[in-house]
Amino acid sequence: MIAKRGSPDYIIFYTVLCLLGLGIIMVYSASAVSANVNFDDSCYFLKRQLIWAGLGILAMFFTMNVDYHVWQKFSKPILIATIILLIMVLIPGMGKVVNGARRWLGFGSIYIQPSEIAKLSMVLFSAYYLAKMRPMITNFKKAVVPQLAVLMVIFGLILKEPDLGTALSIAGTVFVLLFVTGAKLKHLFSLGAVGLIGIVAAVLLEPYRLKRLFAFSNPWADPLDTGYHIIQSLYAIGSGGLFGVGLGRSREKFLYLPEPHTDFIFSILGEELGLIGTVLVLILFFLFAWRGLKTAMLAPDIYGSILSAGLTTMILVQALMNIAVVTASMPVTGIPLPFLSFGGSALIFTLAGVGILLNISRYVNLK
Repeated sequence: MIAKRGSPDYIIFYTVLCLLGLGIIMVYSASAVSANVNFDDSCYFLKRQLIWAGLGILAMFFTMNVDYHVWQKFSKPILIATIILLIMVLIPGMGKVVNGARRWLGFGSIYIQPSEIAKLSMVLFSAYYLAKMRPMITNFKKAVVPQLAVLMVIFGLILKEPDLGTALSIAGTVFVLLFVTGAKLKHLFSLGAVGLIGIVAAVLLEPYRLKRLFAFSNPWADPLDTGYHIIQSLYAIGSGGLFGVGLGRSREKFLYLPEPHTDFIFSILGEELGLIGTVLVLILFFLFAWRGLKTAMLAPDIYGSILSAGLTTMILVQALMNIAVVTASMPVTGIPLPFLSFGGSALIFTLAGVGILLNISRYVNLK
């Protein structure tokens, strides 16, 4: 029996709003210089981020007030629509190429990134499928293989763009869901080994990925090319010290650090707000993880539990990967920092996912 609906978890709600507010401030600070140089408007990215944030908050309030069981019915159509969009991206003339990657679909002046939609749609479908197959989850052939088949389709299409970072984040989220649903550890370890071999193959088959791997191991070997991003990122974080150089006073954003308002916004935050600012962000993500996973543990049914775990993991995996990249703890993958990085599709669908998590929390006593 489903509990009576109450208020959403305000700790999740206000934590996300704090991250979003800090993100808007940092997007403006990090992008003002490049926006002024490239568009003659220092507020160019700020204006767009405010629009995306507004749309994202509307999406969050909408999904927060829709019974989460509704998504069981729509998980398959949403997944099919996502696959169609991912295929459309790869068609010459339809997908927009930026920096050698074909990741965007244009509809007039509006561009969407289907791979960002795929993150949420895979969580919705996986929660629906794994909840249904929970009684036989230890049966590899009947329960695990179909889930992996769907994952491989999504993974392959996103890898083709190419976008290894997003593909890995989706795969990581699905593996966590298989674990929490009760899949056998020997199956997961075997799949992990196969997946690792696949990642190595993907790196070896693409010269630019191999260069990134070498740059990660020793960025100073090629400081003006493959190691440039990592070195400038470390300069930014290192120069921030304990208290930072001051909000708006970053030096790296003066066209030294590439993508300072997207993939490397955490570096600018560390430079301007110092160790204190970065620790604050980590604490906010920890609060989100704590309440999200607690919602998963106390959800009124298995579907709500898996869905909560998936939504929480989806965001945490991206955050961990982004922070690992900018601190030179893993090779550059090009994945945004949830709630903070500039971006339309990512922000809207992430906030929509938070809304679903908040709806589940309305049926849970989190006190």
